[in-house]
Amino acid sequence: MSRGRHASEAARTELIALAERLRPELHRYCARLMGSVIDGEDVVQDALARALAAVDDMRAVASPRAWLFRIAHNRALDLLRSRALRAADPIDAADNIADTAAPDPVEMMMRREAIETAISRFTELPLHQRSVLILKDVLDEPLADIAALLDLTVDAVKAHLARGRARLREINATAADPPPARPVSDAVARYVAMFNQRDWDGLRALLAGDVKLNQSTHPVRSGAADVGMFFSIYARTEDIWLAPAWLEGREVIAVFDRRTDQNPSYFMWLGWRDGRISFIRDYRYVRYVVADAELVLAPDGQ
Repeated sequence: MSRGRHASEAARTELIALAERLRPELHRYCARLMGSVIDGEDVVQDALARALAAVDDMRAVASPRAWLFRIAHNRALDLLRSRALRAADPIDAADNIADTAAPDPVEMMMRREAIETAISRFTELPLHQRSVLILKDVLDEPLADIAALLDLTVDAVKAHLARGRARLREINATAADPPPARPVSDAVARYVAMFNQRDWDGLRALLAGDVKLNQSTHPVRSGAADVGMFFSIYARTEDIWLAPAWLEGREVIAVFDRRTDQNPSYFMWLGWRDGRISFIRDYRYVRYVVADAELVLAPDGQ
C-alpha cells in the first residue's frame, strides 16, 4: 500500500470514529436548525457522506470536529435556503453576553429554556440567531468557536445570541399546546398488529417490489427480497413492541424495547403506495433521534 493511500485509510478510520462520537451532537444542532428530528438526521447522514468523500481534506484542518460541524451546517443552510426560510436580522450591541466557565444563574436559565424548547419552534428564529443560540445554549460551544464556524465576529455572535434569547422567550410564551394524535390509519394499524403478533411472512407480503429500507448507519437496502431480511432480524427479539404515533405531522410507529416500558426507544416511519410499503425508515441504530422527538402516541396505542 502506498504512503498516500495508507494516510487516506488512516484518515477515513479517524473520521468514522469521530463521526460515531459526534452524531448525537450533530443531530441536536441540525434538528433544531431544520425544525425536525427527521430532517435533522437526514442532514447528518448527508454531511457525513460528504465528509467521507472529502476525507483527505480533513488532514489539513486544525480541528476535525469543527470541520464536521461546518459541513453539517452548510448542508443544512443549503436545504433551508431552498425552502426560503432564511431571514436577515440586524445586529445590536450585546457586550453583556458572558462566556465564562461558570455562567451566572440567568445565563443557566436561558440555556435550560433553549434545551427544553420544542424542536419545531426554533424555525421561528432568523437563521443566524437560531444557529448561535443552538451552538451556545444547547451545545455550550465557546463564543470564539461559534464565530469561527459561522464566519462572524465574536461581537456579532453576542448580538445574535442576545436577540435570539429574547425572541425565544417570546415564542415560548405564546406557543400553543401540541396537537393531539390523529386517528390511526388502517395501514399502520395493520402493520403494528402483524408485527406485535410476529407475523413476519404477512409483513413481507406487504412490501412493494421496489421497497427501500434506510437504517441511517447502514447501507440502503432495496427490493422486497433484500428488505425482507429486516423482519428476520426482528424475529430474533421477543420483547420489542410497536405502537402507532405521530411526529411532525407524520404518522410513525413508536418502538418499545419491552412492552412494559414507559417511553419508546426509537421509531419507524413507513411510506405506502397502493396499499404496500414503499419505504421503511428505521431509527434503531440512531436512538438519539428520539430524545428530542415530539412524539405523540395514539390513544391506547400501547
